[in-house]
Amino acid sequence: MVDLSITLAGLKLKNPVLTASGTFGYAEEYADFVNLSRLGGVVTKSITKEPRAGNPPLRVTEVPGGMLNSIGLANVGVEAFVKDKLPFLRKTRTRVIVNIAGNSVEDYAAVVARLDQEEGIDAYEINLSCPNVKEGGLTFGKNPAEVFRMTQHIRLHTKRPLIVKLTPNVTSIGDLAQAAVDGGADILSAINTVVGMAVDVKTRKPILGKITGGFSGPALKSIALAKVFEVARRVTVPIIGVGGIFSAEDVLEFLLVGAHAVQIGTANFIDPAVSETIVNDLQTLCEDQGIEAVKDLIGRLEIQERAVLFG
Repeated sequence: MVDLSITLAGLKLKNPVLTASGTFGYAEEYADFVNLSRLGGVVTKSITKEPRAGNPPLRVTEVPGGMLNSIGLANVGVEAFVKDKLPFLRKTRTRVIVNIAGNSVEDYAAVVARLDQEEGIDAYEINLSCPNVKEGGLTFGKNPAEVFRMTQHIRLHTKRPLIVKLTPNVTSIGDLAQAAVDGGADILSAINTVVGMAVDVKTRKPILGKITGGFSGPALKSIALAKVFEVARRVTVPIIGVGGIFSAEDVLEFLLVGAHAVQIGTANFIDPAVSETIVNDLQTLCEDQGIEAVKDLIGRLEIQERAVLFG
């Protein structure tokens, strides 16, 4: 039997497969399709201090190689989350990671402080990289000094594992990774979506209501692999790889370049049961390759140093 377990900064997962924020609701929506207890963990939609209605339509459109979204962090707000969503999540028998967003450092800290009063939460993922909101998101996430300041402040409000989600929409994601770790992040997740847009040539208007959105899907995988590889060579904390993961083979690619775990995102919209399928396929794939423990693959990419682009 292959050992699929992974440990992230003291947080043990039964396997390295998690769901990505914004693609799996509050988990309850998928309970009829997926055995949630088979997953390494679930990451909730972003939770903000107050409820958010999100951006005007159209908010999602399919494009070659993936999809664009401009949801705008629509969510029920922290108090409704505690009252209506958290009771179900406590029963899932998997790790529960709550994604946090806000318009200011005080907003982020307030949500973390409120949730820290509640049982049933294993870690927080701090969203400093959403491209679909005017305030917060990339406003903070593209500046290493701001990433350091935000992480350091949020760190004061919890002892639970703190994950900072990094944007690829910068020149050097390694600088952001270092800033987050210096600020107190225990784990990093990379990457969030890439800014993109689509145009209706008949109306000559942008298809998305907010003009631009976050591009995700299969075409993002190569970018995400390179970014995770860059981050893994810069810092020593565990990394959760995100971006275009649709199969067990994709999971192995991310582990080899340095990720400790992965999140499944856009694939959930195509097949709601894909995360559980990937866990099962990962077991078989490792057995076929004679791999005894999946953790042994982390960072085991074989390369010639002279070919490495990131030093």
